[in-house]
Amino acid sequence: MSLGPITTFIKHHYRHFNAATLVDAADAYVAHLEKGGVMFLTMAGAMSTAELGVSLAEMIRQGKFDGICCTGANLEEDVFNLVAHDFYERVPHWRDLRPEDEQALLERNMNRVTDTCIPEHEAMRRIEGVILEEWIAADRKGERYFPHEFFYKILRREDLQKNFQIDRKDSWLYAAMERNLPMFVPGWEDSTLGNMYAGHAISGDVKNVHTVRTGIEYMISLADWYEKTSRKSSIGFFQIGGGIAGDFPICVVPMMRQDLQREDTPLWGYFCQISDSTTSYGSYSGAVPNEKITWEKLGIDTPKYVIESDASIVAPLIFARVLNW
Repeated sequence: MSLGPITTFIKHHYRHFNAATLVDAADAYVAHLEKGGVMFLTMAGAMSTAELGVSLAEMIRQGKFDGICCTGANLEEDVFNLVAHDFYERVPHWRDLRPEDEQALLERNMNRVTDTCIPEHEAMRRIEGVILEEWIAADRKGERYFPHEFFYKILRREDLQKNFQIDRKDSWLYAAMERNLPMFVPGWEDSTLGNMYAGHAISGDVKNVHTVRTGIEYMISLADWYEKTSRKSSIGFFQIGGGIAGDFPICVVPMMRQDLQREDTPLWGYFCQISDSTTSYGSYSGAVPNEKITWEKLGIDTPKYVIESDASIVAPLIFARVLNW
């Protein structure tokens, strides 16, 4: 099979240092899938506001990821962008902003994420109104769902779809919804909509705070998914950034092997992290992969890669290689 133009470019030009690691990690990703393995994505940071969906959505549609763990921010910000893209504002000089400039953005209800401002009323409050209806409806029926399941519900609603402002093919969450992709969102309560949900629980709009399932139930669900999936396929771990999005799911293996004493549980079969965190054994996000061997997360022979660079640059290039663009 002939190589696509982006794949050809990186294979020719990316020969050393982080660039070479990018190619090695991408080639190993392809090899993992070709051997019958599946890949699990963990996504921290603000990748949705970085519009990673332009490439990630196609990865999901083509079955290059079989499960995702992300922060609550990435979960909601993909939908914010989907319905309010035309109202977003880019701030090219974001490194030069004074406190007074930030205050001016606040007074215009523009929430800044690096170089991009998310409009509160057009994005956050619009989604709040729609998802609140789903929260209340489930609450009244005594039903309980995970955060991502509520998002899948609203993405199927025609009244929301008619307000889409970008092509839905560029929404990674829409692609995940279409596949009903297994998803895990630890710490969801610290997101914008998580805060809103807490507010509606405090005010009494939602009577049962447990209507939205979180935390421990997500870990139990992940353990079930890992056990069933690993019986058929080796599972790779592709990590964008650090924090809870990566820390939470990688622990499912030692939890099953040590705490549940299911010692035949396979270790993760591939590991790659894109991070600009300083390498440090005192920083979990900066710990090198070998340290994970001592925690029984990775094995001696597990292919391991760390690409110390900006994920908004690196991830689309790796995805392009996997997709043979």
